Amino acid sequence: MLEFLTDLHQFRFLQYALLAGIMASVACGIIGSYVTVRRITYIAGAIAHCTLGGMGAARYLQQQYGLPFLTPLFGATIAALVAALIISFLQEHSSLRQDTVLSAVWSVGMGIGILFISRTSGYNEDLMSYLFGDILMVSGHDLFLIGLLDLTLLLLVALFYNRLLAISFDAEFARISGIAVDRCNTIFLCLVALTVVLLVQVVGIILVVALLALPAAAAGRLTTRLPAMMLVSTFFCLLATSGGLVLSYHPDLPAGPTIILLAAALYALVGIYSKIRSIYHESQLKRPLVSLDEPGNIK
Repeated sequence: MLEFLTDLHQFRFLQYALLAGIMASVACGIIGSYVTVRRITYIAGAIAHCTLGGMGAARYLQQQYGLPFLTPLFGATIAALVAALIISFLQEHSSLRQDTVLSAVWSVGMGIGILFISRTSGYNEDLMSYLFGDILMVSGHDLFLIGLLDLTLLLLVALFYNRLLAISFDAEFARISGIAVDRCNTIFLCLVALTVVLLVQVVGIILVVALLALPAAAAGRLTTRLPAMMLVSTFFCLLATSGGLVLSYHPDLPAGPTIILLAAALYALVGIYSKIRSIYHESQLKRPLVSLDEPGNIK
């Protein structure tokens, strides 16, 4: 802990990593709450795996044509948004089962990424960092893009809050009320895509769904209102990302898996607390209001 705090003042890469975790936690807490309420973590997983295609393509094109803006994070953003639009379109206009659509999007995105990776020299050694995350490798350019994505996401959530709330709890009633459910669903999936891109930098492609779901699920056990759930979920995300970064630093452990394990531990602790609280409330309800055996009570 002390070593981390000392090095934090000296090394810029640690400052970038901490800021990236904080900014990603805000998006994760908000969108993760929507995803958990709507029970669509599998869609987030499909979008996450598609980002590998964008990363591979961006790195390949950058190497071939020397375009500086074609960073893996930029490619991941484009791929995630394209995947979200494809999923939304197929949900609205296709009779295919949703699990079939998601499996196809998931596998095609990964396949494209692997093809580009195989054609890019020197890229294979970076593959593990994208699959399992390497928050310590966040650059100043990546941090700027993460901040831009974060602001865009927060702005869109503020603008469409009521409509997103309506389709999250009762899409049919929202449709009857005149809300363009399909359009709002497309916007929502794009928000999920942006959040996935942010979290890929923190925990990697494979572990994105866990960080998106665990803090929000823990918050859902403590709150009953969506705004409160978002705040608590964001707090848990901050604890997981910052705490995981600190815990992994001195023993030189991979930060991504450490963050996920800490998020899982928080979820387990909240589950134990909720169970104890439930047992206590049940015992209070069963307790008689007046004990006739105590001195001074009416007999």
